This record gives sequence, structure tokens and C-alpha cells, in this order.
Amino acid sequence: DLRLVESGGDLVQAGGSLRLSCKPSGRTYRPYYLGWFRHSTWEAREGIAALDNTGNATYADSVKGRFTISKDSENVVYLQMNGLKLEDTALYFCAATHWFGGSLDKNEYSDWGQGTQVTVYP
Repeated sequence: DLRLVESGGDLVQAGGSLRLSCKPSGRTYRPYYLGWFRHSTWEAREGIAALDNTGNATYADSVKGRFTISKDSENVVYLQMNGLKLEDTALYFCAATHWFGGSLDKNEYSDWGQGTQVTVYP
């Protein structure tokens, strides 16, 4: 089974930056592609960034130009978040899809991490 562990969440002042990490482990025989989602008290689980099978990234309009998703050689996926806003406060999840990737639709993702909390203060 594929296991995903997020880290990097923290308390940060508005305008600041954070980098989240998602480390996959376990065994899977199917290709997978990772994406980032977030869930807050005022917003249902929202897809914000995802990588597809060609390495291209897709972003939600709410984070475009501020957040960057990337992957290293060990398949750890990062979410660099710059220019953080109060409305970015949420529990951030990493998830895996065994489709082509690049989708922000949570229904296409079958494996989820436990999440890491990001709190932005004024």
C-alpha cells in the first residue's frame, strides 16, 4: 500500500512563505501522481496543485502565481507557498491518483495523507 506523509505546516504571518513536503512510502505496482489539497472550516476539500504524468503542473486559480508544486528524484513532492494570505489557512493534504494525474478533482485520488496544518495570521 502507498503511504503519504506530509510535513512542513506551521504558523506564519501573512505575506510569508512555507514549503510543504509529501513523502511517499510503501509498495505499489501502479504508477501514481501526486497532488495537494486543502480543507478549511469555510471551504470544502479543494484541489490546489497537481502534477501529471508528463511532469506538468495544474493550479487552482486561488493559488496560481503564489504556489509551486515540484518533485525530486526520490518522488518527494513539495508545495512552495509564497505570499501567504489569511484565506490560505487550512489543513493541507497530499494525495495520489493512479490515473494520468494533473487533476484537481479529489474524486480521482485514492490515497491520502493525514494532513499538515498551515495557519496564517495577520
